[in-house]
Amino acid sequence: MVNERRLGMHHTTVFRWVQEYGSEIDKRCRPHLKPTNDSWRVDETYIKVKGEWKYLYRAVDSTGKTLDFLITAKRDAAAAKRFFRKALKAAHNQEPRVITVDKNAAYPKAIDELKQKKELPQQVKLRQEKYLNNIVEQDHRGIKRLVKPGMEFRSFNTARRTLKGYEMMNMIRKGQIEKVERGTVKKRIKFINQIFGVAA
Repeated sequence: MVNERRLGMHHTTVFRWVQEYGSEIDKRCRPHLKPTNDSWRVDETYIKVKGEWKYLYRAVDSTGKTLDFLITAKRDAAAAKRFFRKALKAAHNQEPRVITVDKNAAYPKAIDELKQKKELPQQVKLRQEKYLNNIVEQDHRGIKRLVKPGMEFRSFNTARRTLKGYEMMNMIRKGQIEKVERGTVKKRIKFINQIFGVAA
């Protein structure tokens, strides 16, 4: 993009922009997200940070809308609980009727503990059906496609900030913002201008 506009700019400038604005875009866009449905599909994928694999927990609803995401150092029940708590607090998400996961043993443990603490209703159904999770596994590709060219992240904080920007821009592209339909590039640009108070 910078090259197309013939701007003389070092790649570290773009990096600093991403670090500065990734979290800010996430924060400013969340109040404008359309509601999701009550069928959750949850999965985690691998992200390399400083030469070590970390875990990006992600969830979409049955139509493919992103519910939420969280990068964690470990892949265990505690990490799964943190992710579910974050997703449950998100204003655009409905309380789940059913949560579909793969065979990872951490998920049933995390959900049982959340139910015991009454953070999740008892009637929420857990399904461990890998084939039903194809929708979220396919959705990982959109994020992986952005992460791959950057080789890997140098720190956990860099990964966290960058992924916030990637995920939110992906949600905007998927048409998850009120009055900004999928595929309408001009409306996306106008929306970003509006939330940052930039004159169109």
